[in-house]
Amino acid sequence: MSDSPRWYLRSWVTLPVPAALAVLDALLANDLGSFVQMSTSLLAAAALLLRRRRPVLVLLLTMPGMQLSYIWLAPMLALYTVATCVRRRWVVALCALLVALVQFVPWPVFDYSIGWDRTTVLSALYSLLTAAAPVALGLLVQTRQELAVRLDELTRGQAREQELLAQSVLSMERARLAREMHDVVSHQVSLISIQAGVLQVRADDPEATVEGALTIRQLSVKTLEELRQMVGVLRAAGGGGRELSPQPTLADLPRLVAAGGVDARLDSAPDVTAPARWPEPVERAAYRTVQEALTNVRKHAPGSEVVVRLRAQGGALVVQVRNGPPEPGAEPLLLPGGGHGLIGLRERAQQLGGTLDCRPTWNGGFVVQAVLPARAAAADRAVADRAPADRAADRAARADRVTRVDAVPSAPLPAPLAAHSAEADRLHR
Repeated sequence: MSDSPRWYLRSWVTLPVPAALAVLDALLANDLGSFVQMSTSLLAAAALLLRRRRPVLVLLLTMPGMQLSYIWLAPMLALYTVATCVRRRWVVALCALLVALVQFVPWPVFDYSIGWDRTTVLSALYSLLTAAAPVALGLLVQTRQELAVRLDELTRGQAREQELLAQSVLSMERARLAREMHDVVSHQVSLISIQAGVLQVRADDPEATVEGALTIRQLSVKTLEELRQMVGVLRAAGGGGRELSPQPTLADLPRLVAAGGVDARLDSAPDVTAPARWPEPVERAAYRTVQEALTNVRKHAPGSEVVVRLRAQGGALVVQVRNGPPEPGAEPLLLPGGGHGLIGLRERAQQLGGTLDCRPTWNGGFVVQAVLPARAAAADRAVADRAPADRAADRAARADRVTRVDAVPSAPLPAPLAAHSAEADRLHR
């Protein structure tokens, strides 16, 4: 819809039409043979062409015509313009009082004597109404214009707030995906690097070569699948809070520790890892904490002993990963790192209302400890579950439109691995 005013509100209509009506009023109300009446009346009508620029001056120019002749339209239009355009109310009040006095006191002024009778009272009331009507209408129009401007400002402010909120949600979603991608890629790539090193050392053993190559392929396929899920979320229009699935839980920790490529053991009570004991965000944060800590151990302290402890403390899940000094003579993995892993873990803990503590130990090891409160996570989950039901259908419709990443074709396997190709293809699918 166009924001331009309607045709009858344009300046080429609102300026000449009132002046023409004032000229018609002068011709009908005055004696055409009287030079004083016609000149003052036509001057008042012509002055209306400037009423938008100089409203008070135009009103003063219409007063002689109102005093010396019988016109009323030009002064009332001028007073209406003063009430509409002038923001100082005391100026509007003085102009209204001037119009009422000119209307009440006839010309010549010095020959008029006030008589306290019924006619005088009615004349005073008529004069007051003549001045009050255009002022009331003008103030009403002025108030309406101010409300329209205020409403436009509020609308623009709400639009800006919604845009900022959308940008904030988008930034949070990007940060969440960045943390997930970092955790997945760094963990899996470090495992692939370890297996590749083992494969290089045991290249003379055909069976070990086949086994190592199959392990590398499995890790690569798993990494590709998880990255495909993240790419699908990024490509989904509008986001809609689509979850990355499946999400790891505490039940997956034993498998993670066993396949972590380090000498690690899990120390936790059965009630701590019981199903549905902790909210899903807490379990996911605990899993990612252990995963990142094991990745850092493989990179910086190869050959060290690792202990992963889980315990409940005051309604919070405490996750501690402690490793000893690296094995003498062991070479660390030369993998690039920017310190984003621990930053992401700290952000996860803070979002749940918890803390993350990372520090070296006295014997040259390192400890990572996260305190993850369950109450804050449960409250956030309850708020998310109260979303409107139609968002589920909208997310499902968007999920159907997500462009899936085509499977990357595998490179031809060497001859010693031909016997395992069928199994590898099954894992890839």
